[in-house]
Amino acid sequence: MNKKKSAPWLQALHAVMPLCISYIPVGLACGVLLQKVGFDPLLSGLLSILVFSGGAQFLVASMLTTQASFATTLLMVFFLELRYTLLGAGLAGFMKKEKRTFLAVFSQSLNDENYAVNYLKFSTDPSWNKRKALYVNWFSMAAWAGSNMIGNFFGSVIRVDADLVHFALTAMFIFMFVMQMKNALLIFTGLFSGVLGVIFMVLFQNTFGLIAATVIASFAGFMLEKAFKKEKAKKLRDRGKDVNEPLFNFPEQEANHHD
Repeated sequence: MNKKKSAPWLQALHAVMPLCISYIPVGLACGVLLQKVGFDPLLSGLLSILVFSGGAQFLVASMLTTQASFATTLLMVFFLELRYTLLGAGLAGFMKKEKRTFLAVFSQSLNDENYAVNYLKFSTDPSWNKRKALYVNWFSMAAWAGSNMIGNFFGSVIRVDADLVHFALTAMFIFMFVMQMKNALLIFTGLFSGVLGVIFMVLFQNTFGLIAATVIASFAGFMLEKAFKKEKAKKLRDRGKDVNEPLFNFPEQEANHHD
Protein backbone atom coordinates (compact mmCIF):
# COMPACT_ATOMS: atom_id res chain seq x y z
CA MET A 1 0.00 0.00 0.00
CA ASN A 2 1.23 3.46 -0.87
CA LYS A 3 2.19 5.17 2.38
CA LYS A 4 0.89 8.53 1.13
CA LYS A 5 -2.56 7.02 0.47
CA SER A 6 -2.79 5.09 3.74
CA ALA A 7 -4.82 6.32 6.69
CA PRO A 8 -3.30 9.16 8.75
CA TRP A 9 -3.09 6.99 11.87
CA LEU A 10 -1.16 4.33 9.91
CA GLN A 11 1.33 6.92 8.67
CA ALA A 12 1.77 8.18 12.23
CA LEU A 13 2.19 4.64 13.56
CA HIS A 14 4.83 3.93 10.90
CA ALA A 15 6.74 7.06 11.92
CA VAL A 16 6.55 6.48 15.68
CA MET A 17 6.95 2.69 15.84
CA PRO A 18 10.73 2.73 16.57
CA LEU A 19 10.07 5.15 19.41
CA CYS A 20 7.30 2.97 20.85
CA ILE A 21 9.56 -0.08 20.79
CA SER A 22 12.37 1.80 22.52
CA TYR A 23 9.97 2.81 25.31
CA ILE A 24 9.23 -0.78 26.32
CA PRO A 25 12.35 -1.68 28.38
CA VAL A 26 12.57 1.73 30.07
CA GLY A 27 8.83 1.77 30.75
CA LEU A 28 8.94 -1.71 32.26
CA ALA A 29 11.79 -0.67 34.58
CA CYS A 30 9.94 2.50 35.57
CA GLY A 31 6.80 0.51 36.34
CA VAL A 32 8.75 -1.89 38.56
CA LEU A 33 10.30 0.99 40.50
CA LEU A 34 6.93 2.70 40.93
CA GLN A 35 5.51 -0.54 42.31
CA LYS A 36 8.26 -0.63 44.92
CA VAL A 37 7.23 2.79 46.24
CA GLY A 38 3.53 1.94 46.49
CA PHE A 39 1.96 2.53 43.08
CA ASP A 40 -0.48 -0.02 41.64
CA PRO A 41 -0.86 -0.58 37.87
CA LEU A 42 -3.78 1.84 37.57
CA LEU A 43 -1.93 4.66 39.34
CA SER A 44 1.21 3.98 37.31
CA GLY A 45 -0.79 4.27 34.09
CA LEU A 46 -2.48 7.45 35.32
CA LEU A 47 0.87 8.99 36.28
CA SER A 48 2.28 8.06 32.88
CA ILE A 49 -0.58 9.85 31.11
CA LEU A 50 -0.73 12.94 33.30
CA VAL A 51 3.04 13.47 33.51
CA PHE A 52 4.30 11.49 30.48
CA SER A 53 7.95 11.95 31.28
CA GLY A 54 10.39 9.20 32.15
CA GLY A 55 12.65 11.62 33.98
CA ALA A 56 9.79 13.01 36.07
CA GLN A 57 8.45 9.55 36.93
CA PHE A 58 11.86 8.28 38.00
CA LEU A 59 12.19 11.48 40.02
CA VAL A 60 8.83 10.87 41.72
CA ALA A 61 9.91 7.34 42.65
CA SER A 62 13.20 8.65 44.07
CA MET A 63 11.56 11.45 46.06
CA LEU A 64 9.04 9.02 47.56
CA THR A 65 11.79 6.69 48.74
CA THR A 66 13.38 9.63 50.60
CA GLN A 67 9.97 10.56 52.05
CA ALA A 68 10.09 14.02 50.49
CA SER A 69 7.04 16.23 50.94
CA PHE A 70 4.39 16.57 48.27
CA ALA A 71 5.24 20.25 47.72
CA THR A 72 8.94 19.50 47.22
CA THR A 73 8.20 16.69 44.79
CA LEU A 74 5.79 18.89 42.84
CA LEU A 75 8.31 21.73 42.58
CA MET A 76 11.09 19.41 41.46
CA VAL A 77 8.91 17.95 38.72
CA PHE A 78 7.84 21.46 37.69
CA PHE A 79 11.38 22.72 37.24
CA LEU A 80 12.45 19.51 35.53
CA GLU A 81 9.66 19.80 32.99
CA LEU A 82 10.13 23.49 32.20
CA ARG A 83 12.03 22.42 29.08
CA TYR A 84 8.69 21.52 27.50
CA THR A 85 7.99 25.21 27.04
CA LEU A 86 10.95 25.29 24.66
CA LEU A 87 9.78 22.15 22.86
CA GLY A 88 6.31 23.61 22.45
CA ALA A 89 7.80 26.81 21.08
CA GLY A 90 9.76 24.75 18.55
CA LEU A 91 6.53 23.33 17.10
CA ALA A 92 4.53 26.55 17.40
CA GLY A 93 5.56 27.67 13.94
CA PHE A 94 3.81 24.66 12.41
CA MET A 95 0.58 25.22 14.34
CA LYS A 96 -0.03 28.95 14.17
CA LYS A 97 -3.64 28.63 13.02
CA GLU A 98 -4.75 25.90 15.42
CA LYS A 99 -7.36 26.47 18.13
CA ARG A 100 -6.35 26.64 21.77
CA THR A 101 -8.36 23.53 22.61
CA PHE A 102 -6.33 21.47 20.15
CA LEU A 103 -3.08 23.02 21.34
CA ALA A 104 -3.96 22.14 24.94
CA VAL A 105 -4.67 18.50 24.02
CA PHE A 106 -1.53 18.30 21.90
CA SER A 107 0.67 19.87 24.57
CA GLN A 108 -0.55 17.46 27.23
CA SER A 109 0.83 14.52 25.24
CA LEU A 110 4.09 16.20 24.20
CA ASN A 111 7.46 14.91 25.33
CA ASP A 112 11.08 15.01 24.20
CA GLU A 113 10.99 12.02 21.86
CA ASN A 114 7.69 12.57 20.04
CA TYR A 115 8.68 16.22 19.66
CA ALA A 116 11.75 15.07 17.73
CA VAL A 117 9.65 12.78 15.51
CA ASN A 118 7.07 15.47 14.75
CA TYR A 119 9.62 18.21 14.18
CA LEU A 120 11.48 16.03 11.70
CA LYS A 121 8.28 15.11 9.88
CA PHE A 122 7.00 18.69 9.77
CA SER A 123 10.38 19.81 8.39
CA THR A 124 10.74 17.11 5.73
CA ASP A 125 7.23 15.90 4.84
CA PRO A 126 4.87 18.46 3.23
CA SER A 127 1.88 16.18 3.85
CA TRP A 128 2.47 16.02 7.61
CA ASN A 129 -0.29 17.77 9.56
CA LYS A 130 -1.67 18.31 13.05
CA ARG A 131 -3.76 15.13 12.97
CA LYS A 132 -0.78 12.89 12.25
CA ALA A 133 1.30 14.75 14.84
CA LEU A 134 -1.36 14.16 17.48
CA TYR A 135 -1.47 10.45 16.59
CA VAL A 136 2.30 10.30 17.09
CA ASN A 137 1.87 11.76 20.57
CA TRP A 138 -0.93 9.37 21.48
CA PHE A 139 0.80 6.25 20.17
CA SER A 140 3.99 7.08 22.09
CA MET A 141 1.98 7.82 25.23
CA ALA A 142 0.09 4.53 24.92
CA ALA A 143 3.35 2.59 24.55
CA TRP A 144 4.87 4.31 27.57
CA ALA A 145 1.80 3.99 29.80
CA GLY A 146 1.25 0.36 28.81
CA SER A 147 4.89 -0.53 29.54
CA ASN A 148 4.64 1.16 32.94
CA MET A 149 1.48 -0.73 33.85
CA ILE A 150 2.92 -4.08 32.78
CA GLY A 151 6.16 -3.43 34.65
CA ASN A 152 4.18 -2.42 37.72
CA PHE A 153 2.06 -5.59 37.53
CA PHE A 154 5.09 -7.85 37.39
CA GLY A 155 6.95 -5.75 39.94
CA SER A 156 5.20 -7.64 42.72
CA VAL A 157 6.90 -10.88 41.66
CA ILE A 158 10.26 -9.32 40.74
CA ARG A 159 12.50 -8.45 43.65
CA VAL A 160 14.20 -5.10 43.12
CA ASP A 161 16.18 -3.30 45.81
CA ALA A 162 14.71 0.13 46.50
CA ASP A 163 18.22 1.61 46.33
CA LEU A 164 18.11 0.84 42.62
CA VAL A 165 15.73 3.78 42.24
CA HIS A 166 18.46 6.22 43.30
CA PHE A 167 21.03 4.52 41.08
CA ALA A 168 18.75 4.56 38.03
CA LEU A 169 17.80 8.20 38.53
CA THR A 170 21.41 9.31 39.06
CA ALA A 171 22.60 7.39 35.99
CA MET A 172 19.81 8.86 33.85
CA PHE A 173 20.54 12.46 34.81
CA ILE A 174 24.29 11.99 34.35
CA PHE A 175 23.52 10.79 30.83
CA MET A 176 21.23 13.77 30.21
CA PHE A 177 23.94 16.14 31.46
CA VAL A 178 26.61 14.56 29.24
CA MET A 179 24.31 14.87 26.22
CA GLN A 180 23.99 18.62 26.95
CA MET A 181 27.76 19.24 27.04
CA LYS A 182 27.78 21.25 23.83
CA ASN A 183 29.55 24.39 25.03
CA ALA A 184 31.37 25.81 28.03
CA LEU A 185 28.32 27.70 29.30
CA LEU A 186 26.18 24.55 29.61
CA ILE A 187 29.03 22.68 31.30
CA PHE A 188 29.56 25.55 33.74
CA THR A 189 25.83 25.75 34.54
CA GLY A 190 25.61 22.02 35.18
CA LEU A 191 28.68 21.91 37.41
CA PHE A 192 27.60 25.06 39.24
CA SER A 193 24.19 23.51 39.87
CA GLY A 194 25.81 20.33 41.23
CA VAL A 195 28.09 22.23 43.61
CA LEU A 196 25.21 24.40 44.83
CA GLY A 197 23.05 21.32 45.28
CA VAL A 198 25.61 19.69 47.57
CA ILE A 199 26.12 22.89 49.57
CA PHE A 200 22.40 23.57 50.00
CA MET A 201 21.62 19.97 50.90
CA VAL A 202 24.20 20.18 53.68
CA LEU A 203 22.86 23.54 54.87
CA PHE A 204 19.14 22.85 54.67
CA GLN A 205 19.20 19.09 55.32
CA ASN A 206 16.21 18.95 52.98
CA THR A 207 15.49 18.33 49.30
CA PHE A 208 14.46 22.00 49.07
CA GLY A 209 18.17 22.65 48.59
CA LEU A 210 17.97 20.93 45.21
CA ILE A 211 15.18 23.25 44.11
CA ALA A 212 17.10 26.34 45.23
CA ALA A 213 20.26 25.13 43.47
CA THR A 214 18.36 24.44 40.25
CA VAL A 215 16.70 27.86 40.17
CA ILE A 216 19.87 29.81 41.03
CA ALA A 217 22.08 27.91 38.55
CA SER A 218 19.49 28.22 35.77
CA PHE A 219 19.14 31.96 36.38
CA ALA A 220 22.92 32.40 36.44
CA GLY A 221 23.26 30.48 33.18
CA PHE A 222 20.51 32.56 31.58
CA MET A 223 22.13 35.85 32.62
CA LEU A 224 25.55 34.73 31.38
CA GLU A 225 24.11 33.62 28.05
CA LYS A 226 22.31 36.94 27.69
CA ALA A 227 25.50 38.86 28.47
CA PHE A 228 27.54 36.79 25.99
CA LYS A 229 24.98 37.33 23.24
CA LYS A 230 24.91 41.05 23.91
CA GLU A 231 28.70 41.24 23.79
CA LYS A 232 28.81 39.20 20.59
CA ALA A 233 26.20 41.43 18.93
CA LYS A 234 28.18 44.51 19.95
CA LYS A 235 31.38 43.10 18.42
CA LEU A 236 29.55 42.28 15.19
CA ARG A 237 28.16 45.82 15.00
CA ASP A 238 31.60 47.31 15.63
CA ARG A 239 33.10 45.04 13.01
CA GLY A 240 30.43 46.09 10.54
CA LYS A 241 31.23 49.74 11.11
CA ASP A 242 34.93 49.12 10.58
CA VAL A 243 34.22 47.36 7.28
CA ASN A 244 31.87 50.06 5.95
CA GLU A 245 34.05 53.03 6.89
CA PRO A 246 36.54 54.07 4.15
CA LEU A 247 40.21 53.84 4.93
CA PHE A 248 40.79 57.48 3.86
CA ASN A 249 38.28 60.33 3.72
CA PHE A 250 38.90 62.45 0.62
CA PRO A 251 37.24 65.87 0.20
CA GLU A 252 35.42 64.81 -3.00
CA GLN A 253 33.96 61.80 -1.21
CA GLU A 254 32.61 64.04 1.53
CA ALA A 255 31.22 66.43 -1.07
CA ASN A 256 29.44 63.61 -2.91
CA HIS A 257 28.10 62.34 0.36
CA HIS A 258 26.57 65.76 1.19
CA ASP A 259 25.11 66.05 -2.30
